[in-house]
Amino acid sequence: MSGTTPFLPGQETLLASWSALAQISPGARVIRSAATAAAVFPSWAPLNNAILLNAHDAAAATAAASQLTSLYSDAGVDAWALWMPSRVTDVDAPDGVREVGGLKRDTTTLVMQATLPPGLRHHDGVVRTSIAAATHATDEPVPAADLAEPEGVPGLAAWVLVHDDAAVAGAWSVLHERDCGIYAVGVSPGWRRRGFARSLMEHVLADAQRRGARTATLQSTRRGQPLYESLGFEPAGRYEEWISQ
Repeated sequence: MSGTTPFLPGQETLLASWSALAQISPGARVIRSAATAAAVFPSWAPLNNAILLNAHDAAAATAAASQLTSLYSDAGVDAWALWMPSRVTDVDAPDGVREVGGLKRDTTTLVMQATLPPGLRHHDGVVRTSIAAATHATDEPVPAADLAEPEGVPGLAAWVLVHDDAAVAGAWSVLHERDCGIYAVGVSPGWRRRGFARSLMEHVLADAQRRGARTATLQSTRRGQPLYESLGFEPAGRYEEWISQ
């Protein structure tokens, strides 16, 4: 990463996940510089994100935003986000940087990390599928008969939990060295608060441990934090997200 040191746990795994996803999205690529790492996904809007890698202050963020604006514009991408890593472990704490020129402050996600304990459980209802199917299952149930085959990108896995012949929860994971990054965990509306997210997480963690992972990292919303804490995850920092206007 151009000689930079990861600012938060799981940052290298997150970047590895972007690189893995770029292999299945037309025209996508991950562009790294001394200041930023940018996921450029012309065909998949939610993945257009960049991480500020060093010099976490307003001037550095504004300079990076200016460069990223040109980068994304040249790729035909109108909407993107800059993630500013912070060591703050309270999702509601004030920001250290109050203004980034050209960008609008949006959401905050908590970075959480866990050491994988022995005895993690596999669940028969959790199966691998495609990234698209796993993403779809977080919005509405997907008939089990319609689930696509996994993409086959090394280290990348998409998961769904099947209940009554439909996938009602989804996530994807990336194994990078000894860390498993878990992303986009969600349950279809109408199926929430029934333990499906916990079962899905337990299975993904058990599978990662079987494949050699020793830790797991993720980004959590305030709503997801209690579940992840009950699974042994602890806050390690946060990403303060700024979006293009």
